[in-house]
Amino acid sequence: MTDVASQQRSYYRATAAQYDEMHGGDSAHTFALSFLTSVIDHLKVNSILDVGAGTGRVGAFLAEKRPETSVIGIEPVSELREQGYEKGVPRSNLVDGYADALPFENKSFDLVCAFGVMHHLADPSAAALEMVRVARRAIFISDHNDYGRGTAVTKTLKQGAKETGLWGLYRFLITRGKGYRITEDDGLWYPYSIIDTSEVIRPHCANVHFLNTLGSGPNLYRCASHIAMLGILR
Repeated sequence: MTDVASQQRSYYRATAAQYDEMHGGDSAHTFALSFLTSVIDHLKVNSILDVGAGTGRVGAFLAEKRPETSVIGIEPVSELREQGYEKGVPRSNLVDGYADALPFENKSFDLVCAFGVMHHLADPSAAALEMVRVARRAIFISDHNDYGRGTAVTKTLKQGAKETGLWGLYRFLITRGKGYRITEDDGLWYPYSIIDTSEVIRPHCANVHFLNTLGSGPNLYRCASHIAMLGILR
């Protein structure tokens, strides 16, 4: 395990008992989850894999809204899984594993989703391609759009860096060479935009749809700090 991964694990071990209290009121992901219930109906989804499932909140939500849909969560932090088991999540529905090496065969699930996970990964593109691999019909991601976060000045700087091919340099500078930041409310995370992930999955998709979950305006890339993305596979 790398030092970075160890730091992430330490944060979640220390906050596991408060995890749902800290993150359960996240309005962006709650809104995205409500949208996902309609996607389940539209695509006739019977099975879902939730990547980076934490304590199994997505599975619990869908068990109430769409009880006929099978949801398996994969989560590498044992302390978070234990919190899920304590609140009634079956052990078979919340299992150990990593986003960039999903332990499932190709096309194992109708839909694969991730809520607030990608900005915690050093290589979100690898995780997105793994999600595409094990999905039959679609992937659904709710996460940051860093290009639409912050003040008008910082958003202009970020968007300029993206459009001139200097986003990597910008990230290096604002994180003082580490590539990541550490905050009390979110642990270790990376400056990330779901827009970049959309570019990775687009070749595998017939259609890619976007929904702003925080922030408004006709141009989500420029205005929305959080976005949900649905990629319908070819």
